[in-house]
Amino acid sequence: MTTLPTERSVRTTPEGLRWEPSERWVRGYKGDVAVVDSRHPVLVWEPSLPVPQYAFPREEVRTDLLRPAKRPRTGRHTGSQIFYDLEVAGEEVPNAAWTFPSDELAGHIAFEWFGRWDRGLDRWYEEEEEIFIHPRDPHKRVDALPSSRHVQVEIAGTVVADTHHPVLLFETGLPTRYYIPREDVRLDLFDATDHSSGCPYKGRAQYWTWRGADDVPRNIVWSYAEPLAAVGPVKGLLAFYNEAVDIVVDGERLERPVTPFSEMLRTPT
Repeated sequence: MTTLPTERSVRTTPEGLRWEPSERWVRGYKGDVAVVDSRHPVLVWEPSLPVPQYAFPREEVRTDLLRPAKRPRTGRHTGSQIFYDLEVAGEEVPNAAWTFPSDELAGHIAFEWFGRWDRGLDRWYEEEEEIFIHPRDPHKRVDALPSSRHVQVEIAGTVVADTHHPVLLFETGLPTRYYIPREDVRLDLFDATDHSSGCPYKGRAQYWTWRGADDVPRNIVWSYAEPLAAVGPVKGLLAFYNEAVDIVVDGERLERPVTPFSEMLRTPT
C-alpha cells in the first residue's frame, strides 16, 4: 500500500499542486456500484481551482472499471495526466478519472465529481454523509450567526428587504451573506424559478428572480429549505447576491464585492 505521512500538513509539489492526507472514509458510486472505497484519500488543490478534490490509492479504486481514455481531455487539470474512461453496467463515462503528474502523488487516481463538469460518479460520501458538488475544504469555516443588525437590501433603488433579525453567514474566502426572514422580504417582487444549486457546506438551494425590468441577473435570491445541520439557523431564510444588489448594514452602504460568482451572475441562467 502507498505510504503517506499521517500528520495533517499541506505539501506543495514542484508542479504547484498542494496536497495533504485525509483520515475520512470516502466512497463514490456509479449507480449501485462502489467505484471508490477509500480510507486513505488525499486532498489535492490545483492552482486553477478554488476548491479541493480527492485522489485515491489505486488499490482502493475499482481500476478494473477504468479504460485508457479514447479522447483525453487535455488542459483541464494541472500538468500532463493520464485520463481514464469509466465503464459500469454498459455505461461509459468519458474522462471520469485521471492521474496527477507529481511523483508525490504517484499511485493515486482522482475522479471528477458530478456537480463540477456534469461527468463522473453519481454519489459521494464522507463517512455516512452524502457530499455534493466538491469535497469540503478542512481549512475553510462556515458559521451562521443570528444577529440584531439592521440590514436593508435594495434593487434598482427599491428596498426589497428590511430586517433587524438577520442571520449572518461567514464563509472563508467569500463576502458575508445576510439571510433574512421571509416576512421581512418583499417576495411579491420576485418570481420563483426552477433553478437549484448544491453546496457541500450548506445543502441544496432554491431561487427567485427579480420581477422588474431593470438589468438585474436572474436567480438573485436563494434559500435553503433543509440546510445541513452546521448552518441550521439559515433554514427558510432568504439571501441576496451582494455582488449584484445594494446592501445597507446599520446605516452603512456596503461596496459590491468581486468574487468568483461575479462572472456567473453576468451569464444568463
